Amino acid sequence: MSNQLAQLKTMTTVVADTGDIEAIKRYQPVDATTNPSLLLKAAALPRYQPLLKEAIQWAKQRGGNNQEMLANTVDKLAVSIGCEILKVIPGRISTEVDARLSFDTQASINKAKQLIDLYQVAGIDKERILIKIASTWEGIEAARVLEKEGIECNLTLMFSFAQAAACADAGAFLISPFVGRILDWYKKVSGKDHYSAHEDPGVLSVTQIYNYYKQFGYNTVVMGASFRNIGEIQQLAGCDRLTISPQLLAELEATEDPLERKLNAENCGAQYEKYAVSEQQFRWDMNEDAMATEKLAEGIRNFAADQVKLEKQLAQLG
Repeated sequence: MSNQLAQLKTMTTVVADTGDIEAIKRYQPVDATTNPSLLLKAAALPRYQPLLKEAIQWAKQRGGNNQEMLANTVDKLAVSIGCEILKVIPGRISTEVDARLSFDTQASINKAKQLIDLYQVAGIDKERILIKIASTWEGIEAARVLEKEGIECNLTLMFSFAQAAACADAGAFLISPFVGRILDWYKKVSGKDHYSAHEDPGVLSVTQIYNYYKQFGYNTVVMGASFRNIGEIQQLAGCDRLTISPQLLAELEATEDPLERKLNAENCGAQYEKYAVSEQQFRWDMNEDAMATEKLAEGIRNFAADQVKLEKQLAQLG
């Protein structure tokens, strides 16, 4: 019997949720994803120090005021780390738009194009890049424009069905519903310290989204993210993609039990009514979903805070 990581790879595309090259080499995922928090961790690794210096020098040559140079430094660093990761994976890297642009459609579009341009200068075709954008209404509308222009997107910080339905309507290439952060919220609010994996609110959310997408034939890829334990991953075996931390990849690799496929496009169970996507409906449904509203706002704040920490670290080096 092969281990559960090997079994999972036969039914789901495994994505590495890390910027650590050594971990990526170890577990051989198809794709990888980064965010400001992971970039902040990666920037502390010795192997990336030359990339930090290179990014600082590049931004200085571009010129501009201090904030513009810092923003350019972070973009260059993100792309440089992305290029390093692409050397050891066969698939795509997800690179995130500055979270502080989450409520500005045009600024998100502009930043996405800047990142794609940087990758192309580095010799990386846009087909190997996913632009990560927060699943705000403005972010989803940015993705709608970018997808039509051939720039494929990963809509992140997803906590609600309304977000998922709007992303599919916009033609997003991929969504990242956050399983573990949904669980965190319900544990805090309910006072329960444990949910069984099959009752985990994050697992139930992704299962609903997956089945809805398959019922209506959406091509948008469902990639579960933000896992707290391997039970959540086991319950989502068969999902299009799962992005998993090195710690949980190691646990799966150490587990020899048979892994049952839980999600299947050929048998998506319950029938759903099609969600009528509009800005008004989206905003109302988000307003009615306290968990999604709170976790989306918190996620944007935390990513923005880590972006600022990274900028401060780079400013000191510069």
